[in-house]
Amino acid sequence: MHPEYRPVVFRDRAADYAFLTRSTATSDKSIEWEDGNTYPAIDVEISSASHPFYTGTQRVLDTAGRVERFERRYGHGRSNQ
Repeated sequence: MHPEYRPVVFRDRAADYAFLTRSTATSDKSIEWEDGNTYPAIDVEISSASHPFYTGTQRVLDTAGRVERFERRYGHGRSNQ
């Protein structure tokens, strides 16, 4: 009734980082891990190794530019009602 819970390797290709954990996720790909065993491998786009919050490379957003663009588009501040 429940999916199989087994060891799986998640790979973050952008950061060249992989970690072994347990999951119910399945994959057609496999990888030989450091312990000599072969596990299913799942490629992810982002992990703690490449996420800006965890790496400290977080970019500052230009909120002032966004506010100015909003005001140009929809008027300056509140209208006098």
